[in-house]
Amino acid sequence: MHQVASIFHAISLPRIDFHDDLGNHTRCLPLLLLWHIFFWWVATAMAETKFQKLGRRSPSEYSLEVEDCCMFGNVISWHPLKLTICWLVLLILLTISYSSKEPDVEGEALIDFLKVLNDSKSQISDWNYNLVSPCFSWSHITCRNGNVISLSLGSKGFSGTLSPSITKLKFLVSLELQDNNLSGVLPDYLASMAQLQNLNLANNNFSGSIPTTWGQLPSLKHLVLRGNHLSGTIPDSIANITGLTELDLSSNDLSGRIPVQLFSILSFNFTGTRLTCDPGMEQPCVSRPPLPVSTRKSKLGVVVTSASCGAFLLLSLGAMFAYLHHYVHKLKHDVFVDVAGEDDRKISFSQLRRFSLRELQLATENFSESNMIGQGGFGKVYKGVLSDNTKVAVKRLTDYNSPGGEAAFQREVQLISVAVHRNLLQLIGFCTTSSERILVYPFMQNLSVAYRLRELKPGEKGLDWPTRKRVAFGAAHGLEYLHEHCNPKIIHRDLKAANILLDDDFEAVLGDFGLAKLVDTKLTHVTTQVRGTMGHIAPEYLHTGKSSEKTDVFGYGITLLELVTGQRAVDLSRLDEEENVLLLDHFVDYLTDQEVAERE
Repeated sequence: MHQVASIFHAISLPRIDFHDDLGNHTRCLPLLLLWHIFFWWVATAMAETKFQKLGRRSPSEYSLEVEDCCMFGNVISWHPLKLTICWLVLLILLTISYSSKEPDVEGEALIDFLKVLNDSKSQISDWNYNLVSPCFSWSHITCRNGNVISLSLGSKGFSGTLSPSITKLKFLVSLELQDNNLSGVLPDYLASMAQLQNLNLANNNFSGSIPTTWGQLPSLKHLVLRGNHLSGTIPDSIANITGLTELDLSSNDLSGRIPVQLFSILSFNFTGTRLTCDPGMEQPCVSRPPLPVSTRKSKLGVVVTSASCGAFLLLSLGAMFAYLHHYVHKLKHDVFVDVAGEDDRKISFSQLRRFSLRELQLATENFSESNMIGQGGFGKVYKGVLSDNTKVAVKRLTDYNSPGGEAAFQREVQLISVAVHRNLLQLIGFCTTSSERILVYPFMQNLSVAYRLRELKPGEKGLDWPTRKRVAFGAAHGLEYLHEHCNPKIIHRDLKAANILLDDDFEAVLGDFGLAKLVDTKLTHVTTQVRGTMGHIAPEYLHTGKSSEKTDVFGYGITLLELVTGQRAVDLSRLDEEENVLLLDHFVDYLTDQEVAERE
């Protein structure tokens, strides 16, 4: 018993006070928990190896006796093996962060901008450029090609002012800060934002005059400054912005003449000011709504037109309700049934499209092996091209005769379709016949992490360290969503590099989820047939058939090793030099050899 405790104590992780870019944020606690769980598996594997050599029972048989060992203890003996494991944690969490890491200019700029805005109510809690880039999962931000193009922060209770750091967002197209309590003068430096098209600062407490330099914004289309305390005149330079389509300066202390050029834009509003129009202009001249209504129609014409439209609308609504009643009634009886001779028939199931088998056969050239792009524990994946030239990934399930039959498949499709997250692959359609169960997903042009690590063709882009870091965090976020935010929760059971796809921005997108049996929220595991890929399957899942969140975490840990080393989880070529074909065993032996070498 003492030997068991000694082994686990020797390889337990010390308590480390992280003062770096990960440890200062509570959002990383779930991820740090993942690391501890994963390295608990490493500890178990190493301990079992030692006991097998001694011909004794494995630590799993002592589970009730050793559960209070020093895995998270305070007493630290700086054992060489322990130090090695700790450095591996730092390698994954920190070295990737600092080695070859490019400064996140946009992330730093946004954090500085938020500080000056004075978010006293903590409305924005998920901005952390040390954890992930702004385009990864920050709220109120829209990106294109990895650059921030839109910032929407209206009605957040900000009480500060604007910061020059906003100018570091070189690709910003839209800035919305309306309905806050911001103050100060309007800054000249916004004139340097050449891509800015939409600027909305309405209903704040800005004062002073409108900067003349804002007339140098070549792309500006919408300028909304209503409801502030602006004074002075309208700069002539504003009237020279050729692309301006909306200008709202209402409810301010502005005075003077309205430049005549501004009356040619589509929508303007100068009400609630002391601005005046040139003599001889049609009055009132202070506003024009976005969609002007012709005043030349007679009242009778308006009444007749309105009555006609109303009658037509009522008839249309009646017809629509009748059709929907008939359609829904029919849909209840025929949602998952192929109809012979109706190959192009489409039935809507929530947001999903129902494909006919023939349509998918044509798209994949009858599921040709030349179009196969992947194979896992649930079936094969084929690249397909639909009749409208849309590229899709077609997942042909192998276990369509599973218990539950049609009803079980319907539940899986329903669950997968509502699991929507940035880091989850969105299901777009399905197909079902008496002998087939097929799921259709969007095709990811950058393929998978496994491909980018080991199967690149000449000239193709690999994964640098910052990208691998984003992939690690992205997969963790997707896995957390499946475990914590789906009801019922989803256990992936086949998490590996090949099932982590890459979108156009090389962000991680988790695929193949929801294909296993679903787990009731009151249960911690489900007993069923073992699914997954060798090398990624947790030992207890392989031995007992019981999967849980922890078995997914084990697969995630193996995926981290793949990310760091670039090696396969199972590699038979290792037999030429050693006995281990599993990456985990290879890693454990490496640590053991390092320990022996240090002792010598």
